[in-house]
Amino acid sequence: MQTLNLDLGDRSYPIYIGQGLLQQPELLTEHIRGKTSVTVSNETVAPLYLGSLQPALKAYKHSAVILPDGEAHKNLETLNQIYTHLLEAKADRKTTLIALGGGVVGDMTGFAAASYQRGVNFIQVPTTLLAMVDSSVGGKTGVNHALGKNMIGAFHQPQAVIIDTDTLNTLADRELSAGLAEVIKYGLIRDPQFLTWLDANMDALLARDPDTLTYAIYRSCQHKAEVVAADERESGQRALLNLGHTFGHAIEAAMGYGQWLHGEAVATGMVIAAELSAQMGWLAADDVNYIRRLLARARLPVDPPSDMTGEDFMRYMSVDKKVLDGSLRLILMKAVGESIVTADFDADALKRVLRREL
Repeated sequence: MQTLNLDLGDRSYPIYIGQGLLQQPELLTEHIRGKTSVTVSNETVAPLYLGSLQPALKAYKHSAVILPDGEAHKNLETLNQIYTHLLEAKADRKTTLIALGGGVVGDMTGFAAASYQRGVNFIQVPTTLLAMVDSSVGGKTGVNHALGKNMIGAFHQPQAVIIDTDTLNTLADRELSAGLAEVIKYGLIRDPQFLTWLDANMDALLARDPDTLTYAIYRSCQHKAEVVAADERESGQRALLNLGHTFGHAIEAAMGYGQWLHGEAVATGMVIAAELSAQMGWLAADDVNYIRRLLARARLPVDPPSDMTGEDFMRYMSVDKKVLDGSLRLILMKAVGESIVTADFDADALKRVLRREL
């Protein structure tokens, strides 16, 4: 097992990474403060892994709420199922929630924890690669609205993140690739050496080699922890973690949540960001081709949906969280491995890129 620490003063917490961690009950119980715990999972993950938590939770008044699976259910209606369960279970302010699942489960559990009785503790136990390397770390929680992704939420840090890499053995190939999009993102925004490593080890990652996956997860979490520690509330450099997300969120919302996986939409969004960066004179055509090739090797889409228009993109991007005072900010690349947040981009160049990509 490897351990990282996300340094946020008195709200710091550990990130545990390794095989067989669900079989180590002390990792979980160390971070449960009260006598009551509630696990939130979904219909896919609960039958596989909820039983693994039972030995650790025997000493607590424990119950579980099982949600429908999929991004289409990441909404206020489903969130209310968690609140109803907590109230029926008479959960109090010392109750600890446990998020067992992917990013949807983690985001909704975190938001429920942030808002139930104005805040209770929760623990992240991610079971998808995307959740392991991104959404479980950093305290962003929330749900989707039909007009925009993750527009309703709160910052609420977990007590711990427990990443058992054995859970990736049951992950669908498509979901694994979606997670690799977020891994590649870290190389594109701040670590070109990691990007080179990913290029050299892509076949091993897709083959689920345990040591290769563990290193990729550790390096990704290390980057996420460093950025969040420096900018918890996304007032500055944390926004760089959203490379490709403004375009990707537009794809998810326009196509209907769940039709494109989050990582798939982000992969295409990163290609659009690279194309616009090239239009701005920052990236060479070879750089854009390299990014396209690497994402394609990870079995990710690199072109937008054929039935989306430039107007579709602009409509959904206008309600993105990175819009400030009416100005859209984008994350672009000054070079491979160096990104910036800027509202000072060429609007005509953006239109040209969207026309070409579409």
